Amino acid sequence: MQTTDFSLYLITDRQQTGGRSLLDVVHLALEGGVRAVQLREKDLSTAELYSLAAELRLLTSQFAARLIINDRLDIALAVGADGVHIGVNSLPIAVVRRLMGNDKIIGYSAHAIDEALHAQSAGADFVTFGPVYFTPSKAEYGRPCGVKKLAEATSALTIPIIALGGISEARIAELHRAKVRGIAVISAIMAAADPRAATASLLKKMADNV
Repeated sequence: MQTTDFSLYLITDRQQTGGRSLLDVVHLALEGGVRAVQLREKDLSTAELYSLAAELRLLTSQFAARLIINDRLDIALAVGADGVHIGVNSLPIAVVRRLMGNDKIIGYSAHAIDEALHAQSAGADFVTFGPVYFTPSKAEYGRPCGVKKLAEATSALTIPIIALGGISEARIAELHRAKVRGIAVISAIMAAADPRAATASLLKKMADNV
């Protein structure tokens, strides 16, 4: 099982960049200090996703940052990504582990404690848990789970839990009290006027609350 240090986990969404290149925004975030990037662009064709993933692999490598591919095991293997992020509708964790090997990272999207516990027992390296707060990008998963459920999950699991959904700088202290190991963000960086400064500010707030 891989150890992870994803205190700030950036999930991409090129629809939130305000017309800027996704690669340019991620580059600024990397300059700001982010060291874990999940490529999550579900509407791209396989060819388009592969091309973007290959470029991101080169970019993240320049900063010694981890690149995680959402769901697409084939793309992750093709570009030499550090791992994949899967969920309830993906291949089973055991199958992903067999295909990718023990040196790769497997993240799992959990929306309830039982899902998180299943992911841990099946061999996931970390879990994103949420949505903690309301966010349009996670509205399909129903009502936010809230900080209380998040805290219950962090108490129940031994693998890292990363809070997801509606995360902002103002909520970091509350999330720290729930004993999360990191935060996952999309719009807080992808839609920021200055992604480099937004990243640095989030990381500073995380460090201040350790």
